[in-house]
Amino acid sequence: MAKLKLKIACDPFESVRALEHKEIEPDGIELLFQPEMTNPVRHGAMVRDLAFDVCELNVSTYLIARDRGVPITAIPLFLFRKFRHGNIFVNPKSGITKASDLVGKRIGSSTMQPASNVWIHGILQDAGELPHKSVQWVLDRDEDMSFPFNPDWNITRAPRGENVVDLLLNGEVDAVSAPMTPQPLLKGDPRIARLYPDYVARERAYYQETGLFPIMHVTAIPTELMQREPWIAKSLLDAFETSKQMAYKHFSNTRVANLAWFGAQWEEEQALLGPDPWPYGFTTTNRRNIETAIRYTHEQGLTSKARSIEELFTIP
Repeated sequence: MAKLKLKIACDPFESVRALEHKEIEPDGIELLFQPEMTNPVRHGAMVRDLAFDVCELNVSTYLIARDRGVPITAIPLFLFRKFRHGNIFVNPKSGITKASDLVGKRIGSSTMQPASNVWIHGILQDAGELPHKSVQWVLDRDEDMSFPFNPDWNITRAPRGENVVDLLLNGEVDAVSAPMTPQPLLKGDPRIARLYPDYVARERAYYQETGLFPIMHVTAIPTELMQREPWIAKSLLDAFETSKQMAYKHFSNTRVANLAWFGAQWEEEQALLGPDPWPYGFTTTNRRNIETAIRYTHEQGLTSKARSIEELFTIP
């Protein structure tokens, strides 16, 4: 019997390498990996055109898409997680040293919906440090999935062609919230630094307090395909789990990484996060993780209601 061919778009994570290189295959499925593309390109193509059969998708973009009636559904395959205390940037000469210093200030961002922004903004609001409505948000491009902005929010658009990182360097915004580390910081530009230079310690403390390793992306499938071939959810989850375990085994030989202290870091992370820091499926922790993302996305005005996990996910 011929295998079902599915176009898949995702980043080239080590956890998917065995699948991409066809060392293993999902039962009954042939995965056709699409050329690597940026997150905005991939996310936009999925929510606007249903361009892929299986797509790694920003969790907030997914929630907005479902809220707007896009016919996609997610499976609990979480390929990307990241702590985000290190993703707010300021000018060191501004005197801004903590989140509460940004009350009443201008914060630049690409859009409102990157999961990195939604998570760190939610964390800071929960901590009482930076209420969402206490700042002016300045955006430099269109949203991956359009939605009506909450009129109570102070959101403006940067002039076309202007980049919010450049606005920070020029003193036109007071901070930038960004999913990627800006190039000027990596190049040593003295006009930009992390709000929290000790972000790793803060992220460890956050995990120890909450048990959450924030989920950034879900895996989305066109609803019609999921309804027609419901068996693919389990087949995909089983195969991706096998591929992930192969990646863990690969990295347990710490000599494979060209990093001086990788072995020490690997041991330290295993001690803190456990033997499987990237669990798939709806474990108790994953359920709390996604419920938090749903709450944050709704509280930040990106969705009209906070839907349940059962409404949003196919759970094999």
